[in-house]
Amino acid sequence: MLVVREAVKRFKRGPQVGPISFTVHSGELFALIGPNGAGKTTTIRMVLGIYSPDKGSVLVCGVEAARARGCAAYVPEETAVYPRLTGWEHLVFFSRLYARGRRDAEKLAHRAAEYTGLGDDLRRRVSTYSKGMRRRLLLGFALALETPLLVLDEPTSGLDVSSSVAMRRLIRSAADAGRAVLMSSHNMLEVERLADRVAFISRGRIVDEGRPSELVRKYSASDLEEAFVRAVGGDG
Repeated sequence: MLVVREAVKRFKRGPQVGPISFTVHSGELFALIGPNGAGKTTTIRMVLGIYSPDKGSVLVCGVEAARARGCAAYVPEETAVYPRLTGWEHLVFFSRLYARGRRDAEKLAHRAAEYTGLGDDLRRRVSTYSKGMRRRLLLGFALALETPLLVLDEPTSGLDVSSSVAMRRLIRSAADAGRAVLMSSHNMLEVERLADRVAFISRGRIVDEGRPSELVRKYSASDLEEAFVRAVGGDG
């Protein structure tokens, strides 16, 4: 579903990201884990076609990421919402942007409402929502699009425990339903419980990748966080 081959992104200011290579299959949750500034968000932007790689390639649904329209849904770390709209008005607005007609938009909005799990709270203005509720609103709509690939940038960052649990369940359910899920996170203990495969990213490079349990054994670590530190030599 997603194939990243020796992708490189250079900047006039700041460090280069790449070369990076990895694949994500249907029904798999793949996590890029590393500290802030490691290159996770830049990699995600190449996957979404926002950035074009200066070298290498990024293929989504078999075509270049920039031309893979309708193949990926994205939930950013920062929740971009309109505070004066209700949750339901958000879903209707987004649905009309994506659907071909009013009837299809209505079906999409109702499907998204079910995914959010917000119930009667959808009648409230988003200005009254917690960060977790705003994230569930956006994730619910992304899930309702039913794209082959779901891309999530730090999906549980800044959330309380109950909101994080709800988000993890939604994310895991997407992979279990057959979608490919690419997630970035610096919460390695959370990823250890959630992801099928992970890649350690540090200073713009993937240091190692594999199943969480395999990486923990490989580095004789007690958990994935300790394995990461040993993989990058303690300077990640």
